[in-house]
Amino acid sequence: MVKAYNFLASWQLFPEKCSYEYGQTPKSGICRIETLPDGSALLMNINWVTQLNEAFVTAYKFIPDAQTYEFESKDVADEITAEISNSYNMKIELLKNKKVLLSAAYKILPNGYLEITQNGELVNGKKYVNVEVYHKQMSVLPYASGVSGAVIRPTKEGVIRHQALTAMNEQTDMQLNQIREQIELLARQAQQIVRRKEVSMKFYEAKLNFKPLIGHEYHLYQNHDNSYLLSMVSPKEWGSSGPFKEFVASAKLLADHTWVEL
Repeated sequence: MVKAYNFLASWQLFPEKCSYEYGQTPKSGICRIETLPDGSALLMNINWVTQLNEAFVTAYKFIPDAQTYEFESKDVADEITAEISNSYNMKIELLKNKKVLLSAAYKILPNGYLEITQNGELVNGKKYVNVEVYHKQMSVLPYASGVSGAVIRPTKEGVIRHQALTAMNEQTDMQLNQIREQIELLARQAQQIVRRKEVSMKFYEAKLNFKPLIGHEYHLYQNHDNSYLLSMVSPKEWGSSGPFKEFVASAKLLADHTWVEL
């Protein structure tokens, strides 16, 4: 089951990124793929809610070795076959009377999302394609969900459980987003400090003919001999007749004796 590693997770549905030619469009969904305790097979747990607040729950086992096995729910399908071709692609097919009823292609996208493309055929012979996109949940759930499996039945218990899980997911996702924003802010601040240090090094390496004052703006120029000179005269004041090879930067001296580029 080594190749299944990337798929083993709780996946939360992106309803706005999905497209459906058949079936009810879900309001939310969770799909969990995990390994059975004895490692003999994988377990697919699916829980989703429609726009009408109907909850659907299903679960089934499958062995991704490209062999055909008897499917547990005979009212849905007779047989199931699954294969994981590599660490990013998996395919599951449900068969009825030796004919493929539903083929679901699972693909891990470069951004880490899970895309499931379902190709199915109705009793009247009409074919359809449903495409679902999931993102990996950062919190650990007791089970997972997805809209990719065969729907079994709506249950009152499923509605209650899904509402509780949805509330929990919203709270944990909000907290994780806050932490992520704080991390991004710290990263930006760190980049600003690094930039300030780089600018400060250039300014302190320059030739000084005066003592810079805190809070004042100064200008760094490169001479024709590639040395640097700090000046109180701005490029605008010099005009096009400046005696320097190149203007480098303008900066203000801060109280901590670092220079911030303007």
